[in-house]
Amino acid sequence: MSSQNYQYAIVVGASSGMGAELVRQLAASGCRVAAVARRKDALDKLAAEHGALILPFKHDVHEICEIPGLFQKMTLDLGGLDLFIYCAGAMPEVGPQEYDIQKDEAMIDVNITGAVAWLDQAAVRFGNVGHGTMVGIGSVAGDRGRCGQPVYNASKAFLATYMEALRNRLHRKGVKVVLIKPGPTQTEMTAELNLKGAMPVATAASLILAKSRKAGEHYLKFTHKVAFLIIRNIPSPIFRKLSI
Repeated sequence: MSSQNYQYAIVVGASSGMGAELVRQLAASGCRVAAVARRKDALDKLAAEHGALILPFKHDVHEICEIPGLFQKMTLDLGGLDLFIYCAGAMPEVGPQEYDIQKDEAMIDVNITGAVAWLDQAAVRFGNVGHGTMVGIGSVAGDRGRCGQPVYNASKAFLATYMEALRNRLHRKGVKVVLIKPGPTQTEMTAELNLKGAMPVATAASLILAKSRKAGEHYLKFTHKVAFLIIRNIPSPIFRKLSI
């Protein structure tokens, strides 16, 4: 299945960066897309690029009580649903010796609670109808517990395990569950990090849609797949001494 085969999609976290680019590329292929985010002005600007193909929905993922009703409205307004992508993410700057529960809670609320609340809705629908593709945007950061971003790392590790569990539940029902692990990408969230060799967001979005054809976990680069296979198997005492 290519992006051209998707007819109806929901993208949560669509106001900027990777989410906005995913919406653009899906709409450019003729897919009707519900674009979900907090910033209505950004969503309206995005929707104006492709007219009736992009339906903007203002929503803060902290408001989990809204999600069941909003999900039903979106699927009705779209006319169906083939693809669901959870792309929302929070990664505030955390100092090397900083422990801030407010920052930690913000990451947990968006990266874990919001993800589960939305993906649960997609799991119920796709499981009932016997088809559909669910995509969660994880991160290579979830592969090990780095000292720089403990809660962000842990939130992406949670998402990976949760998506694996959904995959094991739903594969017999014809539902594809896909976890994408991007490396450094040129997004609004990473703009202050001065990342070297970061992937352009348009390239990342195109690869995500291509890799959504196959259930499982996917890195966006083969070199990342190899590198993180090695990193995952470095013994903890050695990993602790490395700045990677």
